[in-house]
This record gives sequence, C-alpha cells and structure tokens, in this order.
Amino acid sequence: MIVFHTDLDNTLIYSYRHDIGEGKRCVEIYQGREISFVTQETYQLLHRLSEQKSQVLIVPTTTRTIEQYQRIDLGVGAFPYALVCNGGVLLTEDNTSVSEDRDWYRDSLEMIRDSVGELHKALELLKRDKRRTFELRFIRELYIFTKCDEPEAVAADLKMVLNAEIVDVFNNGAKVYVVPKALNKGRAVERFRAHIGADYAIAAGDSEFDISMLEAADRGIAAPELAKRCSFSGKVQCPSMKKVFSEAVLEMVCSISADAR
Repeated sequence: MIVFHTDLDNTLIYSYRHDIGEGKRCVEIYQGREISFVTQETYQLLHRLSEQKSQVLIVPTTTRTIEQYQRIDLGVGAFPYALVCNGGVLLTEDNTSVSEDRDWYRDSLEMIRDSVGELHKALELLKRDKRRTFELRFIRELYIFTKCDEPEAVAADLKMVLNAEIVDVFNNGAKVYVVPKALNKGRAVERFRAHIGADYAIAAGDSEFDISMLEAADRGIAAPELAKRCSFSGKVQCPSMKKVFSEAVLEMVCSISADAR
C-alpha cells in the first residue's frame, strides 16, 4: 500500500487571503466565516484518490490541533487516519466517529521526555516577553505556540538561550513555535510506516515543519518556496508551478499510484 502524507495549510488547502482562482470550494468555517478553500480541480483529484483506498491511503499530517483539524471538511468522506499536533497525536476516523490512539500519544510523550525542561524554560521566557500578542499555548504538552510582534526577533532570542540540540524554534508570520526535535513529521512518517505496514510513502509540504517529512518519505514533493530555501536529496521533487501547488501534488500522487498498479 502507498501512504500519502500531506500537510494541509498551503499544501492542500488555502486561506481566504490566498488567490487560488475562481470556482474554489470552502472546506473550513470558523466562527461563522469561510476561511479555507480548495480549488475545484484539487477536490476532483482528491475524490479520485479517495476512491482508491485499497491502493493509496491519504493521511493528513499537520501541526494543527485536533480541534483545528476537525473544522476541515474536504467533501470526500472521512480519512481513516490523521496525524495532528505535528505527528504527536494519531486519529482514526470513520463516517460516524473520531477516536484518538492513546498508545501513540503516550509514546509521543515518552519520546519528548528529555525536552520537557527546555519547553518549560521557553514557556517562562515567552510568558514574560512583552512582544507576545496572543495567549501562550502548550499544545497537549507536546509543543508551544503563540503569536508575537517581531516574531523573527523573538525566535532569534529563544534560539540564543534554548538548547538547539533538544528543541527547534520556528516562526511563520506572527506565529512562534517551540517544538522538541524528537517530535517532527519525519518521525511521524517512520512511526506510521511501522504502525500500518506501509510499502511506500509519499509526502508533500510547504514549510520548515515539513522538511523532515519530505526526507523521511520514499518520495517527497516540496513547494517551490520551500525548495528555494532548502537543499533536499534527490528523492524530493519540486513540481512545475503552472498549476496551484495542491493540484500539482495530487497529479503526481495519482501518477505514482497508476504506475504502481
């Protein structure tokens, strides 16, 4: 079986701020507002892949929390699995219910045990930082998230005092994250491969969070902006951008699936 690990935001779905052309479909509503969309072609390709569950297993692999993930409805039915909280939580789903794999979460906490001290140090630093503009969230005691003015400067300051061998610090727009190195999407791909007994893994993503995932998969698909900033091995490709990235990604996955049959 082929497992397709896909990031969500800016890989498969796009916020209302992103121009993805006419005829887009809303896939996320928050506080009564339509906030995320897919292109019509993305929807059609997803529908095609979702009908091939015996050959391709689509596994959303995201830094979103459970609640944020569950706001999304791509209109193609439930995905049997999803990796949320940067791979620290595994969800299983059918058309009637969603459940969390408690053993997976317990193992995630055990994996990051050596990072707890650095995470609490980061919490104390951010708690006192006057540039912070949002509540401080310790997501499932796995990683830290907040928003700041001068996010690049905040991230740089954190990197100066935190142990870079134990935790990573990321900033994306106003968002600032502190994440254990042991809790990355690449590790999630490896764990899931063993969990499900996958023959082949494909991964697609657009941000720093996705780098480890792209390299851990047998085939990685990187957004052009990410490919410009990073040096990847030969198994990571950057598709032609004549189309929206999500469409190019799904076309490649469909092609790989067809070749495997």
